[in-house]
Amino acid sequence: MKFSIVVAITPEELEQHAIEAAHQAGAAGITLLNGRGIGAKTKKTFFGMTFEGSQSVLLMVVAKSLAEPVLNAMHNLLVTDGDSRGLAFSLPIEHLTGIDLSQLEQFEQRLVQNKDTNS
Repeated sequence: MKFSIVVAITPEELEQHAIEAAHQAGAAGITLLNGRGIGAKTKKTFFGMTFEGSQSVLLMVVAKSLAEPVLNAMHNLLVTDGDSRGLAFSLPIEHLTGIDLSQLEQFEQRLVQNKDTNS
C-alpha cells in the first residue's frame, strides 16, 4: 500500500474545523503542531509591534488514494472567494514505519469502500 503525507497550515481559529473536515474526508490520525508564519504581505502593527497570528500545522499520513479528497476538504475550508486563509499540500511517502495497525485496517477498508462506490 502506498501512502502520502498531507500537510495543512491553517489559522489557529480554524484548527477544529480543519480536523473535522480531514476526518470526514478519510484522514484517521492527525498530528498537530503550533506555528507562526511570515507571509508576503506586511503584517498589521499595533503600537510598533508586529502582529502575527498563530497557525496550526496538521500532519496526516493517509493512503495515497485519500490524499486528494483530504486536500479538497482543506481547499473548501481554506479558500473562500479566491482569498486563501491557509495552505495544504501532499507529498508521497517513500518508506514508513510505526503506523498503528488499526489505522492500516481503516485505510484498507476505505480503499475497498472507494473501489465499490467507483465501480
